[in-house]
Amino acid sequence: MSNEQSSISRTGGTILEEINHVSNAAKEAVLSGGWYYPLYGVVYFISHPSLYRSVAPLMLKSALASLGITIGMFTFTYLPQVAFCALFSGPLAFVAAFALVLSESSAIILFVAKAFLLGPAQDRLFDAVMVQQGHADVVQRGREVKSSNGVKTLGKSITRPLSRFSKAGIMRYIISLPLNALPFVGTALFLLYNGKKAGPGFHARYFQLKGWTASQKQQFIQREQNAYTAFGAVSLALGLIPFAGLAFGFTSTVGAALWASTMERQSGTSVDSANIKPIDERSETRVNI
Repeated sequence: MSNEQSSISRTGGTILEEINHVSNAAKEAVLSGGWYYPLYGVVYFISHPSLYRSVAPLMLKSALASLGITIGMFTFTYLPQVAFCALFSGPLAFVAAFALVLSESSAIILFVAKAFLLGPAQDRLFDAVMVQQGHADVVQRGREVKSSNGVKTLGKSITRPLSRFSKAGIMRYIISLPLNALPFVGTALFLLYNGKKAGPGFHARYFQLKGWTASQKQQFIQREQNAYTAFGAVSLALGLIPFAGLAFGFTSTVGAALWASTMERQSGTSVDSANIKPIDERSETRVNI
């Protein structure tokens, strides 16, 4: 029993230390500019019909699943959690409980979506944006890319499917949920704390296409940690929006691809400039999901 208590104590201490570190690094995360790309992804996604048309059926299924889960969570858990949050938040308990239920709903929605809905769709979306930005050579390391009459079409993937489940990530999310009992500040810490680990996950496909080893990925993530924290926090915040959270999951994938494109240019990688499309272009890479 004492060993279990000691383990729980160590885990709690580690979490508190990391939350303290995240709060101290919040300014650097904002200045890093990583927060910009999830928002840019929304604009780019809306401005490129071929992208949202390709995932429209999945977005409809996701919206219906989100609607059912969110309504169910608010119906059965909101009032009990208002009572719980009142112990910490007083008259602002209804605000804290709202954020808490949204966070819980988001966790369930993401689990259902990754297990039954999304599959390889996000990888294809990521690859499509990379090709649109002139990085077909990078995408061809992990997917067939066919060209006909000046139009590039994505073929089948030639890499192993990425594992999208992380027990550590799920536990991290669940353990940090009580932070939302503190209005505004607690929710901000919750987003930054989980964003630190969630951010690099949006570039899992990029790392796979680059063929990097675990050591190379770790070094790169450590170098860009503040930017990844900002990206992950904003993506998670968008994911908490009722009924639209999974749709924003697609736009964050687009934002991650745009960020990867920027990284490629900054690294001096050659770009197929003839294939780059302006943001309002209507003739884009064909994407079949």
